[in-house]
Amino acid sequence: MRITGTGHASMRIDTAAGSILCDPWVNPAYFASWFPFPDNSQLDWESLGDCDYLYVSHLHRDHFDAAHLKRFVKKTATVLLPEYPTSQLEDELRDLGFTSFLKTKSDEVHELDGGLKVMIQALISPTDGPIGDSSLWVEHDGVRVLNQNDARPTDLTRFAELGHVHAHMLQFSGAIWYPMVYELPQAAKTAFGKQKRDRQFDRTWRYINDLHADWVFPIAGPPCFLDDELWQFNDIFGDEGNIFPDQSVFIREYAAVGGTNGVVLLPGSVSELTTDSCATTHPVDDLDEFFEQKEAHLKAYRDRQQIVLDREKASWSHPEIDVLAGMKDRIEPLLDESVYLAKGVGGPVRFDLTDPHGEVIESIVVDFPGKEVRPAADEKVRYRFKTERRLIEHLLYLDEGDWVNSLFLSCRFSAARIGQYNEFVYAFFKCLSEERLQYAEGWYESQRPDAEDIVMGGWQFQRRCPHLKADLTRFGIVEGDVLTCQLHGWKFNLASGKCLTSVGHEIRSSRAE
Repeated sequence: MRITGTGHASMRIDTAAGSILCDPWVNPAYFASWFPFPDNSQLDWESLGDCDYLYVSHLHRDHFDAAHLKRFVKKTATVLLPEYPTSQLEDELRDLGFTSFLKTKSDEVHELDGGLKVMIQALISPTDGPIGDSSLWVEHDGVRVLNQNDARPTDLTRFAELGHVHAHMLQFSGAIWYPMVYELPQAAKTAFGKQKRDRQFDRTWRYINDLHADWVFPIAGPPCFLDDELWQFNDIFGDEGNIFPDQSVFIREYAAVGGTNGVVLLPGSVSELTTDSCATTHPVDDLDEFFEQKEAHLKAYRDRQQIVLDREKASWSHPEIDVLAGMKDRIEPLLDESVYLAKGVGGPVRFDLTDPHGEVIESIVVDFPGKEVRPAADEKVRYRFKTERRLIEHLLYLDEGDWVNSLFLSCRFSAARIGQYNEFVYAFFKCLSEERLQYAEGWYESQRPDAEDIVMGGWQFQRRCPHLKADLTRFGIVEGDVLTCQLHGWKFNLASGKCLTSVGHEIRSSRAE
């Protein structure tokens, strides 16, 4: 089996029974904030796109690059489609010209021509990616690989049941806006960023230790930021609170916990994989030297992409759009239908809209209890976002139904809140369509307390994390009266059952007999 690195979470898997192109991403994403690192635009995409199968793990735009898929990937490829509760991924791919789909069943092995076997595990909670994320398992001629990309399964048991995995590809770097965009003192941002960075690595080590693959490939990050306004987010300043460490940092940190089987894939790297070996060649002579010159690579990359950045920015302004009226039309019907998400948010959310110089020119409140969108009054709000007005204009112009998979991941905003993180705020703004909202409402309605309890650290509590049902026998750590679920870093006070990380999500707990 041959694995060709094609950048970020993308790779091409070649076997004697066919080729699978995974998550090809080249064009900038999220208001031209994210670019693949290293630059993969110079690869021979005409050849890479001539594949037998296409796998798009989910709709996040650093995995689903519509323009690239339309231009370079042969429409004769059969799409390996995850089993998602909504049809949006299939609909989007059909709009690009793809017509052949293998609609997989989650956790079920499908045997293709020539003895090629695939299995896709779909994650379907409202907080998994943009309503869904997935991992791809592939086997041919006894060689097995798991492309976990940036999915976060509660465990990897199903993949381990299918036989020893030889290559494990998984995320290790950040893919979020926290804590950089929050209006906090720099010392606090650094402290929170370091905690996040440490949690990212801890989660990665746990997945690696669960699967015990022969070879581990760090993928699905980091993005790089070529716009001068976001340049500080690149991990080139020795900032221990930066959440976007690159592959060289992964290898160093992995070695510190005893890892010796890490394999870096640059765009153009090729790994020849057998049941007992992995031989990798790179498009550069010295990997260490390549990463030591990261800042120079980024500056040259920025110069090459400046015309793209300028073109993207010029497309955002739509002064003809009445933002207040547009937000009312888009959001108010969904507020009327929302029960669980609206109750979860529990208060008004304010958008402060600025001119390009950062001056606030309009403030709009999404009033969840009042079920309306209105001009902001002189009132205290728990959640506030500040961004350029033209970005909201552009979202309304595009009729964008997922503001997380556009505005928030762009990091082109600042945020403030009173109290804890509230997942329902972001869940709602990724569900700005009838289909998504109904699914999310139904999912939250269907949740019920887990009946099984476990004992750990002198406490008895429910086995499944109230957040996303992670198995706390594997991911739980008890320190005093605080339980931490390491899958996402959520904390709970076991004496009171209160969640210390977010509103709601109480845990059933008591002192052990």
